[in-house]
Amino acid sequence: MDISEITDKMVRGESASDKEIAALLTAEGEDRETIFAAAREVRDRVFGKKTYLSGFMYFSTYCRNDCTFCYFRKSNSIDRYRKSTEEVVHLAQMIADAGINIVDLTMGEDPMLINNNYQGLVDIVDAIREVNDIPIMVSPGAVPHETFGRFAEAGADIVAVYQETYNRELYAQRRIGQDFDFRRNQKVWAMDAGMLAEDGMMVGIGETVEDRVDTIRNMLALDCDQARAMTFVPQEGTPMQDSGTVSTVNELLCMAVMRLMKHDIMIPATLDVEGVAGMRSRLDAGASLITSIIPPNEDLAGVAQSCMDIEDGTRSVTHVIELLEDMGRRPATTDECRRMFDERKRRLVQSRLSFT
Repeated sequence: MDISEITDKMVRGESASDKEIAALLTAEGEDRETIFAAAREVRDRVFGKKTYLSGFMYFSTYCRNDCTFCYFRKSNSIDRYRKSTEEVVHLAQMIADAGINIVDLTMGEDPMLINNNYQGLVDIVDAIREVNDIPIMVSPGAVPHETFGRFAEAGADIVAVYQETYNRELYAQRRIGQDFDFRRNQKVWAMDAGMLAEDGMMVGIGETVEDRVDTIRNMLALDCDQARAMTFVPQEGTPMQDSGTVSTVNELLCMAVMRLMKHDIMIPATLDVEGVAGMRSRLDAGASLITSIIPPNEDLAGVAQSCMDIEDGTRSVTHVIELLEDMGRRPATTDECRRMFDERKRRLVQSRLSFT
């Protein structure tokens, strides 16, 4: 199968078959660079040289779930922390002052914050919004349907809830005891409430190439504005700690395929797998957003790599921008990001009104 023929038609906005997408996801050698070059062409046509920046704040590492891949699963005997509302607001201001465009409020499904229908998280969003107009992402895990309207009213712009896989059997093995459809519907309910949504897949958790094709199709069919692919990293103290590492090239190919399938989608280049060393390859695969930027010296953890590049400052925004500019790209301004989010939310609301 000729890879360049497939990418050429996808660059033009034409669709590809499952067989063709599988060919892209398993490409090797020069064919890979053909795919990545096509993804960059599409990305630059939509976004120019702008790259958006997202600051990651894992403000509570307590969780009631026992996901087999996660270091912060409830049965793992580790040190945990929970930031106060005042601390979160202070950190959000630091993120905004540093020129980062988005603050990502991530938490485990913390029993304390779940109380009273997630009022603790609603209060945090509201407190940030009172002092700052920075776009806010909430990553709260799976929450009740009625909670999304409260997030939106408090001032949240986007909700991230990662499915990780759309293979139901594999999902049940990895997200133990968690309802597949309830989690999938999180994205739908967020958009129904007027917020944007992000879905995500994990690469290397036991899925087949066909599973990857199916997961990408399902994520994009939801019409989320943001979709993530992230390589699985074995975590100490989990059932998958001895699973072995997998090549990140599969993550890059998933990112590039998503870019070719949906040209204007926001695709993150996460720093949470390989740190800043992996930033260039992810941007070269068509990413438009750098995520998991973490301020140093604030006792914050990452997810896949809880410590990598944090305390030495190389995962800070200053270093990220230096690397970005070395690539001939530029960081978006927060005003540009706010305008983009607002326009996408307007389009979302209009599309849902026209659909009904």
